[in-house]
Amino acid sequence: MIPIDVISQPRSAREVLAWSRGVVDPAMRAAVDTLPTSMRRVAGYHYGWWDADGTPRDGDAGKAIRPALAALCAEAVGGSIVDAVPAAVAVEMVHNFSLLHDDVMDRDVSRRHRPTAWTVFGISSAILAGDALLTLAFDVLAGSGHARAQDAMRMISSAVQDLVEGQCEDVSFEERSDVDLSECLSMAGEKTGALLACSTAIGALYGGGTAEQVEHMRVFGEHLGLAFQLVDDLLGIWGDPRVTGKSAHSDLVSRKKSLPVVAALTSGLPAADELAALYGRQDELSEVELARAAELVELAGGRSWAQREAVDQLDLALAELAQGAPVARAAAELDTLARMVTRRDH
Repeated sequence: MIPIDVISQPRSAREVLAWSRGVVDPAMRAAVDTLPTSMRRVAGYHYGWWDADGTPRDGDAGKAIRPALAALCAEAVGGSIVDAVPAAVAVEMVHNFSLLHDDVMDRDVSRRHRPTAWTVFGISSAILAGDALLTLAFDVLAGSGHARAQDAMRMISSAVQDLVEGQCEDVSFEERSDVDLSECLSMAGEKTGALLACSTAIGALYGGGTAEQVEHMRVFGEHLGLAFQLVDDLLGIWGDPRVTGKSAHSDLVSRKKSLPVVAALTSGLPAADELAALYGRQDELSEVELARAAELVELAGGRSWAQREAVDQLDLALAELAQGAPVARAAAELDTLARMVTRRDH
């Protein structure tokens, strides 16, 4: 067998994320610098680029999974990261638009190990900063000069519509006691799967992929998004605050009908009744009660179901990736990145 040259060897997930960030971040900062001063200040704080008073800092801006996926999918169909930079910037801006709004709706007080933007600048400023990032995403695509920019904007628009619908359903679930697992999975597909699917498809589009390749990458991202949401829901109950940057049992505090919770509530097991009683309470749950709620989700099978489903969705994603006949090294790196983001400690 002829040895494979070391240059062609796939990079680790950490190396891929650093590579993507190194290329995409300067374009992201340049775009954010075009925002009005008030919105730029909030957005830069949210990204971790500076403190509330504008003092520069080397903060945690998150892993930036979506731009890395866009960049790798461009390479997977024979393009380059340079081709995909506008697409990568756009999907990351849309993602952060959703985070700014989510934090307000969920009343989350911490993200990435620091106070959320709404707790620092106020609810109105955080919402408006999210809106500014969303409009800026379209501006970045429109100004890219790419032959498929209009198609990309339509992809983003469709993904945002799905994301908003999923978020609306997620909020409505908090007021309902009859949420079933199929509609919860549908909600997750819209809220999280749609934007990941857009990230992978738009990367392939900007990389010059065929219609068939773009579709394979879209479905790859769709399944990956569901797996990602399942893992995120597990972390929302059992994640270590030192790792997640969120408070312990954060999803239970807000009575979120996350996938593990709904799987538990609809299990028909005795633990489901006790969990339903805790979720039906109007007062705040104590730390002891929150710990008991987490135990009940596990006893009712919610945790094990979510873990199995995450594995199944990842398998479906990787099978779809293989169908896209991508460039071998990029395919291997997409595989590695997908496994990394769906196998966080939970």
